[in-house]
Amino acid sequence: MDNEQKHEHVLDKKVDPTQLAVPEILPILPLQGFVFYPGMGFPLQVASESSKQLIDDVLLGDRMFGMVPSKSENPEQAGNPEGSDLYKVGVIGYLHKLTKSPQGYYQVLISGTRKIRINEYTAHEPYLQARVSEIPMELTQGKTIEALLFNIRGQFQKLVSAASLPQELVATVNTLENPFYVAYLVTSQLSLKIEQEQEILEIEPMDELLHRVAKELSDRMETVEMSNQLQQSMKKDMDERQREFFLRQQLQAIRKELGEGDEDKVEIKELKQRVEEKQLSEAARGVADKEINRLERISPSSPEYTVSRNYIDWILDLPWMDSTDDTLDLDKAEQDLERDHYGLKKIKKRILEFLAVRKLKEDIHGPILCLSGPPGVGKTSLGQSIARTMGRKFVRIALGGVRDEAEIRGHRRTYIGALPGRIIQSLKRAEANNPVFLLDEIDKLGNDFRGDPSSALLEVLDPEQNSTFTDHYLDIEFDLSKVFFIATANVLDTIPGPLRDRMEVVELSGYTQQEKTAIAIRHLIPKQLEAHALTSDNLEIPESTVEQLISSYTREAGVRNLEREIASICRGVAARIARGQLEKVVIGPDDLYVYLGPLRFFPEMKARTWGPGLATGLAWTPVGGQILFIETSKMKGRGGLTLTGKLGDVMKESATAALTYIKSHADSLGIEEELFAEIDLHVHVPEGAIPKDGPSAGVAMVSALVSVLTDKPTRPDIAMTGEITLRGDVLPVGGIQEKVLAALRAGIRELILPVLNEKDVLEIPEDIREGVIFHYPNTISEVLAIALEQGK
Repeated sequence: MDNEQKHEHVLDKKVDPTQLAVPEILPILPLQGFVFYPGMGFPLQVASESSKQLIDDVLLGDRMFGMVPSKSENPEQAGNPEGSDLYKVGVIGYLHKLTKSPQGYYQVLISGTRKIRINEYTAHEPYLQARVSEIPMELTQGKTIEALLFNIRGQFQKLVSAASLPQELVATVNTLENPFYVAYLVTSQLSLKIEQEQEILEIEPMDELLHRVAKELSDRMETVEMSNQLQQSMKKDMDERQREFFLRQQLQAIRKELGEGDEDKVEIKELKQRVEEKQLSEAARGVADKEINRLERISPSSPEYTVSRNYIDWILDLPWMDSTDDTLDLDKAEQDLERDHYGLKKIKKRILEFLAVRKLKEDIHGPILCLSGPPGVGKTSLGQSIARTMGRKFVRIALGGVRDEAEIRGHRRTYIGALPGRIIQSLKRAEANNPVFLLDEIDKLGNDFRGDPSSALLEVLDPEQNSTFTDHYLDIEFDLSKVFFIATANVLDTIPGPLRDRMEVVELSGYTQQEKTAIAIRHLIPKQLEAHALTSDNLEIPESTVEQLISSYTREAGVRNLEREIASICRGVAARIARGQLEKVVIGPDDLYVYLGPLRFFPEMKARTWGPGLATGLAWTPVGGQILFIETSKMKGRGGLTLTGKLGDVMKESATAALTYIKSHADSLGIEEELFAEIDLHVHVPEGAIPKDGPSAGVAMVSALVSVLTDKPTRPDIAMTGEITLRGDVLPVGGIQEKVLAALRAGIRELILPVLNEKDVLEIPEDIREGVIFHYPNTISEVLAIALEQGK
């Protein structure tokens, strides 16, 4: 039920409904949002079908029915079939007039007569009916009653003037003789809560009723006077901002007088309780207490209130002192690492060392590792495995393409929509201050006018500073020293020097053929079988097939493309099973053509026609190592040198240095000096569409040039790398492990490396080095003695 008109008035009735006998059983009309008082009368709109049925029935009867307010604020729940949400005290309504609107609702004119109490509900359909008893309104006389009525009439006259209410209300109150009616009419104009209005309705003694109404009237009068005083004191020289402040102050004062600010007090109380229960650092607790005290003085309608509240929530949601317990069982940790990842002995050894030290010394700072290696070798998944092994939470931040410093440190609270940086946000999600924190693709950070994120990471990744990391939004020191930071990168060259210096770099090289085979059988094939709803009873991929798949369909340092090809096989088998073929499928090496098409890669060595002027070099790329063929040719000319193959400046200089060395040592190499003036030389590096650069091909270029000039072929079963000087020295180069793996993939098991790179070879796992012959020359003459076939 909705109150269409709040202005109530006493009706001049020809029939006095107050003299009618109260039936024992009355229909009950629920009221929503207001209280009906005896002696009052006003129109109502009746919309629900059950209420309209009630009106139709009482119109044909004695026109009396009960009106009881609902406790529920939800209109859909008001007047439920059981009547459990209705108050126990209501008013008898008398129906004076009924008008039916074209929209389908009833417009009824009702007056209240007497108070009733609901004893029990006797019927729920088609509308509520209840057994009721009348609550007598006994009139009493005396000086106290007269004084109270005099005070109420006088104060009400002032309220009407101060609050701009209709003046005819004063006349109505003055002409009413029944003190109950006076009290109820005044109450209806005080804008009380429905709970307060119902309390007044339920008061039975007349003197107690008048005392309560006089008090509420006095409180209302004080509120109105305060409002008028505020308005008068702030009226002069008030600009738009001052006016807004005044309205908020006025609203706050009114709500305080009406007792409507309790929700805000409850909210502040809850925040204080959370601060008491939360484990905070000393600095965070001081800031939280100060901010809550400030929040109490801010109006809830102010935008600043929301900003301050969000800031407090961030402080209370962060794990300042919350840590997870590390799993310090080294044997179990080693088993978990071996189960999750094949190979990667160096990084596994590093993790176990950290756990061992942690077991002996609890307050050790978390290490900061940088896993560097080509794509697909398991850098990101290794971070998850480390977290699971240590029993810590795992969070990951993708740094690729991040150009804004605020992504790391956050925005200051002066900005609209400010938030903490990704570091603090991730710690909130982790709910612990010692997670394993993976900074993925740290080599792909950028910088522009918004700042340099890599510089912002300096404090995060410095073990001596990150215990006092300060986010711009929080502006409170947060201890990151317990966090286990792991960064991943494909290349180290793009990482700024100061940032790289703060990390312990662990290089992950590509996998050998044997490692890829083991990874495919142990991890990739079971994973893809499950992903495609297959089992080992449906599909079997033998080891020989996996080896053929690796050598002829993938060429990569990692295993990402290998997993895609296995997925293609699984999809093909799933399609056959979906068509009704239920027998087990065994994929042999010759069956790969059916699922993956023709062979994509062939052994590089078999694709070459060997002869003088051809040498095999080794190169490093961001996706792993590869072999590099250096082709040279001589022709009649005038001593020119042509370089092709999209070579970089450094590689061109290596070719020029190689030719200069050969010319200056022609006698010792058995080359006639006059020959250089009669021929032109052409050096070409195949795959001309791919840019190539670096000094490590110098040794191969010298070998190829000497081979073509002396007509002695180089050995096809040997590969080489190293930088050269004009004096004939062989200098060390990088990427040795990747280059060795590339040679092994090509079937080459004899390598020429600079002598100073011998230490790098020792870091290669022993099972990879087994059966490989390494030569470590100091000079170019030693290289040529090994590389050129003898007896030619």
